Amino acid sequence: MASTDTTTAEDATVKDAAQDLAGLEAGLDALDAVRVSRTPVRQVLVQKVLPPVAAIALVLVVWQILIWAKVTDDYKLPSPTQVWDEVSNAWAQGTLLGYIWTSISRGLFGFLLALVIGTPLGLLVARVKVVRAAIGPVLSGLQSLPSVAWVPPAVLWLGFNDKMMYAVILLGAVPSIANGLVAGVDQIPPLHLRAGQTLGATGLRGTWHIVLPASLPGYLAGLKQGWAFSWRSLMAAEIIASSPDLGVGLGQLLEQGRETSSMSMVFLAIFLILIVGIAIDLLIFSPLERWVLRSRGLLVKN
Repeated sequence: MASTDTTTAEDATVKDAAQDLAGLEAGLDALDAVRVSRTPVRQVLVQKVLPPVAAIALVLVVWQILIWAKVTDDYKLPSPTQVWDEVSNAWAQGTLLGYIWTSISRGLFGFLLALVIGTPLGLLVARVKVVRAAIGPVLSGLQSLPSVAWVPPAVLWLGFNDKMMYAVILLGAVPSIANGLVAGVDQIPPLHLRAGQTLGATGLRGTWHIVLPASLPGYLAGLKQGWAFSWRSLMAAEIIASSPDLGVGLGQLLEQGRETSSMSMVFLAIFLILIVGIAIDLLIFSPLERWVLRSRGLLVKN
């Protein structure tokens, strides 16, 4: 009789444990479940569109108030209407899109070159101790060096041409991309690497299937920083190395405004540089970042 009671108690304990485990699994499944639904247009407008529009409107209002208050001379601070007239004139002359495309094409092509060079360099530094000891400090030093410092030697070496522009972009962006990938590789749990080796993912196969996917968050951060350095390096090169042979990009437009003492042109160039930088981040890097976070369960799409 006592043996039967003991068996019954053990069965009840096992049953309770199984129920608890099933409840735990159900809870985890509920947490992992992704609810896919179409976001209402009104919610998108309120959460995504309205805040930046309101911020821009506030800046314009404050700007106009400063003009009315005459805090400084008109030639030092142009009014929003004067800057808009500059935009209208450039559009009417057919030069506005040319300014933008000249800089964007250079920046994106230079960034792609930096990506092709910086990615294998970062993998080499991250995976080979001797290379890291020799090149790692140099990459960190180059990353902290202002990109504008490379413009004078690049002009002397290559002259006033697009090669000079790309050289400045590479020297500014490659260290950031490589260091970002190195940081991402360093954050990979050793267990993942050992598991990959156990499954036969070694050499190039392990790099492609294990190292790169696991280091993607740090790598993506390095890419974003690399683009920022590419864009800033290009603007510095265009401002300093102005030449008719180079065409007129946004940096040259900014320098032309300075030379002619046209603050409306200077403000136009500044706004266009800012808008392009924001647009590239919103159209390219933000979707990539959301995809990486969502693929790792860190961002749930509601």
